[in-house]
Amino acid sequence: MAREKNYNYPTTLVFKTSNKPKAKVKVKVYKTKNVDDIIEGLENNSLPGVPINAEIIELGVGKYLSGVYKVQHSNF
Repeated sequence: MAREKNYNYPTTLVFKTSNKPKAKVKVKVYKTKNVDDIIEGLENNSLPGVPINAEIIELGVGKYLSGVYKVQHSNF
């Protein structure tokens, strides 16, 4: 039996825009990229929407984590 195409789970990235203490925390959810693509994009600085000097706080996979991260980091 063939596998369905939408077996990718949403990947959530939580980052600060800079390393300053009052920097804004942002949450981005990627529905079509897996963890390896995001890590590779961060290493090559080719991930759209994430600045080069961003401080990565958390990276997680799953539908549930996007809501959890938004509650934990609610100052954005």
